[in-house]
Amino acid sequence: MVQKVLLVEDEFAIRQMLLFVLQDAGFEVIQAENTQEAMVCISENSIDLLILDWMLPGISGVELCSRLKKEAEYKHIPIIMLTAKAEEDDKIQGLNAGADDYLTKPFSPRELIARINAVLRRVSSNKVTEEVLEYDGLVLNEKSHRVSSNQKPVNVGPIEFKLLHFFMSHPERVFSRTQLLDNVWGNDVYVEERTVDVHIRRLRKALEADGHDHMVQTVRGSGYRFSPISL
Repeated sequence: MVQKVLLVEDEFAIRQMLLFVLQDAGFEVIQAENTQEAMVCISENSIDLLILDWMLPGISGVELCSRLKKEAEYKHIPIIMLTAKAEEDDKIQGLNAGADDYLTKPFSPRELIARINAVLRRVSSNKVTEEVLEYDGLVLNEKSHRVSSNQKPVNVGPIEFKLLHFFMSHPERVFSRTQLLDNVWGNDVYVEERTVDVHIRRLRKALEADGHDHMVQTVRGSGYRFSPISL
């Protein structure tokens, strides 16, 4: 699956240069000019890595970094800070704010891509080998590829398993059909949007025996979300 990078840079020329470099390296890139736009992008997309300029209008990049690392929903997103500040104290401030790496301008495109790949490898190696997600008696074990509801096994197909895993990994977030297609099926696979509805129905059917089907909720006009809270 193509990895999604959010690029937050207010200088147009630099942003366009970085956009070209990142796309040439095979990343899907979302752009933002300031922290307000960045937060919208983060809330609406599943971001694999954030490239964040220090000096931004309004709320600074380092402040945004600090805020994200305090949010349970976003603290897992690796962040690379870009800045013209080369002093040791500035680097320490950026790293203490939660940045995973720090790159001082000017830098070469090759170094940026190497840093990105190193951070992504580090994040991947730090993931828990056996991920178990649980909400109110609904349990998904990623390693054994099993789902249970109130300690009873639930039979789900491979797509329904991926769909449920994605939902349970991002509780309370609304995803459009297009976003679900990109994140569950992959954006290199052509599938019609209505296919999502079919698999949502199958997933709910599998969960309804013990009443967990209510967790997969339809948000009219927007898409779907996973919520342990009943409507």
